[in-house]
Amino acid sequence: MNTWHAPGRVNLIGEHTDYNGGLVLPFALLQGITVEGERRPGRRLELSSGGRTATVPLDGLSPGGVGGWAAYAAGVAGCLIEAGHRIGGAALRFSSDLPQGAGLSSSAALECATAVALRDLFELEIEPLELARIAQRAEHLYAGVPCGLLDQAASMLGRPGHALLMDFRDELITPIPLESGDHRVLVIDTRAEHRHGDGGYADRRASCEKAAALLGVPTLREVSEAPDGLDDPVLRRRVRHVVGENRRVEEAVRLLESGATAEVGPLLTASHASLRDDYGVSWPEADLAVETAVAAGAAGARMVGGGFGGSVIALVASDRIPAVEAAVTAAFAEGGRPAPSFLTAVAGPGARAL
Repeated sequence: MNTWHAPGRVNLIGEHTDYNGGLVLPFALLQGITVEGERRPGRRLELSSGGRTATVPLDGLSPGGVGGWAAYAAGVAGCLIEAGHRIGGAALRFSSDLPQGAGLSSSAALECATAVALRDLFELEIEPLELARIAQRAEHLYAGVPCGLLDQAASMLGRPGHALLMDFRDELITPIPLESGDHRVLVIDTRAEHRHGDGGYADRRASCEKAAALLGVPTLREVSEAPDGLDDPVLRRRVRHVVGENRRVEEAVRLLESGATAEVGPLLTASHASLRDDYGVSWPEADLAVETAVAAGAAGARMVGGGFGGSVIALVASDRIPAVEAAVTAAFAEGGRPAPSFLTAVAGPGARAL
């Protein structure tokens, strides 16, 4: 039996810009989804994870035919078949050290782990970025989440010690050194479960597409200033976030390349304010974690992921991490909230055979 691993991801900055043709700066985590797999006779997938099992016939596989966690793996198989790739029966057993519902992209990691396993088991010739697109299409069709490509591309293409500057207009991906200076990325899981399937994510994407159409551009990447020409104040706020966030990504890259890691902090805090006020995707625990972390000495902090629950990241000097963790834990306890959990993020490799 062979083994593969696909990581979760943290997006340092650049949120809700990927599906707008914009700029993002994610990195792959060391934590993720591991899959053990082997070929089996017949035309079905035998899936198992944490005591849960599912059997998925490959013939006639279509969106809506598989529910729950198995839809992500089945969707990858279905999209591979749709793309003309020949796969057969297989047994896949999944395990994870990545918190689910924390906004660290466990769904994309599951899709990418399935994708590399099926690619290798059936000796398919597929480039990593194309495999990421297949995983993204699986999430669209089988999970009903119209996500951008950020999560799958970061999981598939991660590079140790680097973030990846992804330009989704020109499809350029550039490694950016991340491990400079004494600051670390602290992930704070707020324990507010992250859910995209409830419609908020799809609503934000639809509003951006509507704004682009009204402005006569293919995507909001073509907009360099927040426009006054939109009558709808909600659409104006959505555009203002996307325009500002692309600029913040550009500035973060400049600072990282010059070794000024700590100076990225205020950009994170500004990103959070924009996501909270203009994009409307933050949540109370995230706002509390950001405010508390910065007050306790973090260089900056922001919500991470699609929003509506999940995690916050804080850029913190190594010697301040215990103080930030203690302050956030105390603030949550004072508010009667479940205790948050913490992870010091390290940039790791992308999806691969072990």
